[in-house]
Amino acid sequence: DGNAQDYHIGLDDSADTLVIGKGSALGTTTAMSFDANGIITKPLQPAFYAHNNGTDNITNIAINANRAVPFSTELFDNNGDFASNTFTAPVTGKYNLGVSLRLQHIDSAAAYYIVSIVISNLSAHFIFDPDYGQDNVYHSVRFSTLTHMDANDTASVTINQNAGTAQTDIQGDASYTYFFGHLVA
Repeated sequence: DGNAQDYHIGLDDSADTLVIGKGSALGTTTAMSFDANGIITKPLQPAFYAHNNGTDNITNIAINANRAVPFSTELFDNNGDFASNTFTAPVTGKYNLGVSLRLQHIDSAAAYYIVSIVISNLSAHFIFDPDYGQDNVYHSVRFSTLTHMDANDTASVTINQNAGTAQTDIQGDASYTYFFGHLVA
C-alpha cells in the first residue's frame, strides 16, 4: 500500500478468537478481538480511570476560585491519554466523562458549590446549595456527561465554593474521589 504500516486479520486458535490488529502477524498489536461468544474487546479504545488515594486529601478549598482537583493514581489508561490530572482526546469523537468527589466539612454558609468537568469545547457543571441548617460532615457529588471532543481537546475537574469559610476538604479515597472517561463513538 506504499506506507510503512501493516495490519492483520487472523484466527487465534489457542484462544478461539478472531483478531484484527496492527503489525504483520497475530500477537503484535490487537485492535479488536472477537471471542467464541461474539464478545468484542478493543484494548486500544481510549479509556481512563484515575482516582485519589488515602493520602491525597485536599484541605480547605479556597473561596471564590476554581480549584483544580488532582488525581494521583491511574487504575487504567488504555493509551496514555491521561496525564497531569488532564485527559487529552486522542481522536475526534463522542466521549463519556464522569467525576465523583467526596466533600467533607461542608460549609452551610457557602452560597453554592460548583463541580465542573472543564472541557475545551463545552464544560459540564454540577451545582448545589449547601444550606442544610448546619455544616454537613460529608456530601458526595457525582455526575457524568456525554460530550463531543476534537482530537487534542482536554478535560479536567475543578471545584468552586462561593462565599463562606474555607473549611471544605476533598477526601482522597479511591472509592469516593475519581475521574473517568471513554470514547463512545
